[in-house]
Amino acid sequence: MIGRGSWPLVDAAGMRALDRHTIDTLGIPGDVLMESAGRAVSEAVLRQLPGGAACSVVVLCGAGNNGGDGLVVARHLHLAGVDVRAVILGDPARLAGDAGLNRDRAQRIGVRIETAGWQLPARGVVVDAMFGTGLSRPVEGPAADAIDHLNTARGDGRDLHVIAVDVPSGVCADTGQVLGTAVQADQTLTIGLPKLGLTLEPGRALAGRVTVARIGIADEAPGVSLRAQLWTAAGAAARLPERPADGHKGRFGHLLVVAGSQGKTGAAALSALGAARAGVGLVTIACPAGLNDILEVKCTEAMTAPVADTAERALAAAAEDAILALSRERDVVAMGPGVGRSHETASLMRALAKRIEVPLVIDADGLHALREEPSLLAGRSAVTVLTPHPGEAASLLGCDAADINRDRVAAARRLAEITGAVVVLKGAATVTADPDGQVVVNPTGGPALAAGGTGDVLLGMVGAYLAAFAAQGRSARDAAALAAWVHGAAADRLAVDSGQSGVMASQVADAVPATVAELRRHAATEAGSIGGGAPAIAEAGVGLAIPLLGD
Repeated sequence: MIGRGSWPLVDAAGMRALDRHTIDTLGIPGDVLMESAGRAVSEAVLRQLPGGAACSVVVLCGAGNNGGDGLVVARHLHLAGVDVRAVILGDPARLAGDAGLNRDRAQRIGVRIETAGWQLPARGVVVDAMFGTGLSRPVEGPAADAIDHLNTARGDGRDLHVIAVDVPSGVCADTGQVLGTAVQADQTLTIGLPKLGLTLEPGRALAGRVTVARIGIADEAPGVSLRAQLWTAAGAAARLPERPADGHKGRFGHLLVVAGSQGKTGAAALSALGAARAGVGLVTIACPAGLNDILEVKCTEAMTAPVADTAERALAAAAEDAILALSRERDVVAMGPGVGRSHETASLMRALAKRIEVPLVIDADGLHALREEPSLLAGRSAVTVLTPHPGEAASLLGCDAADINRDRVAAARRLAEITGAVVVLKGAATVTADPDGQVVVNPTGGPALAAGGTGDVLLGMVGAYLAAFAAQGRSARDAAALAAWVHGAAADRLAVDSGQSGVMASQVADAVPATVAELRRHAATEAGSIGGGAPAIAEAGVGLAIPLLGD
């Protein structure tokens, strides 16, 4: 079910099952659903159609149900007096069932149907109804030629607005990956529920602005488990930690940050800054003794605890007992940023991962230390959160970063299962997964976060929210996903004024309080805007918009 401020994300198999349940069990004919889908798309076309005699619409139709939707679109537009042509890629006789029925209806009322020699208009709207969620292999033949022709036409000066039906043709509905070639759409009207691939790159960028046509397809069916979701601004706001009027620093958690080595004190400082800006009550940095004076100057608001270090001023094995003692007096431990990769420090990281008894967040060099034995985390009794980028996730899973990005959701789930940890797989469309396979895909953030230190800020934020959520009896997955959401939204705020380059990690941390304040106002008014570049997912045809970042 659709909850307040969140959308369930469905894969191709789940969508097929919901369709079948709606038709076979609930008794709603497929033809009725196709008519409703086509009507919703035709209304979207009419809203985007520029005026003028030279303006026209071309509907590119495949041989399946997506093509049937397109033929309904063409029929409605024709009846509305629009200059429209339907192009069927392949033999029109191949259209069967409801799609064939709508081919016949379109022909009877005089819709122009073309199969060869078709041209795109110089000005108007192109509806992509070639492939839907069922596509599982690379696009070939006339369809591939049509996609390439359309994408080329968009760049040669034509005034074309492209609307994709359900998913842009060529985009995998499950992973967002391109199957050979794919349509670059200006907007996508997805049917029933948002598809998982529309929230993951490159599908997210290819889809443009995404809206959802709620046409009566069931949101639930026996045997269908929708284990992925996306939060809108209202959803993120509803999950912010409570800040009672009588609160004090002791009520908002004490985070221990285990970080730093020679030349990398900035990682420790940024982690502490991220935690403080996210609202944690107290921060202590356990650092190499030889770097303590530097961090005391860098970190005015955080405390430091110097522990045993090596001759190279990295954390030494002899620091283990001192760090464990510190951890027992704190609510959460975050470790790994900038600790280095020496054999001795890596051994310390593994020992601490086994012995720390409070919730633990691990990033950066801490993850590198676990690359040969990630399963050792599965024996921990307390919550563990990992925050890898694709390269670090690949090292833990024994593959390469390209493998991770080909199916980010599957990779995050696999790592969570192996480690028993909540996994925050960073990158474009950060994915947070728990060991049960539940996933939150993050819509915020962008190239502004492509700067050193932003991951350290996120680590501190995860630690802060983990401490707050633990005190309020809420899930570690939601704490981690909320940190990713707010972190990305803070960067999006900065990008509005400064652009996507040159944003520093400390600026992202400093933007967090204002971002949270605006989210809280959003929660109070269920309206507002916090800026940002993520596409909105909204309802179509029912007069209701549910923005990710405000409309």
